[in-house]
Amino acid sequence: MSAIRIVLYIVFMIVCVSLTFIVLLQEGKSAGLGAISGMADTYWGKNKGRSMEGKLQKITVALCVLFMVLALVLNIKAI
Repeated sequence: MSAIRIVLYIVFMIVCVSLTFIVLLQEGKSAGLGAISGMADTYWGKNKGRSMEGKLQKITVALCVLFMVLALVLNIKAI
């Protein structure tokens, strides 16, 4: 096994653990039912990208993309 492959496996494991941790930190989507009664126009609803939940969502997307790229790269037999 080459050194690059070992490093990629270590990074892959760190991404897996981080992705699991970030997903568990997020709130459930059942809180979105307040839109029926007109509660969707709150401060946190308008500025969701700047809130902690918005940041967690962006980190989740980035980690998911990194996870998929690393999974594909590690599956290649040439490395």
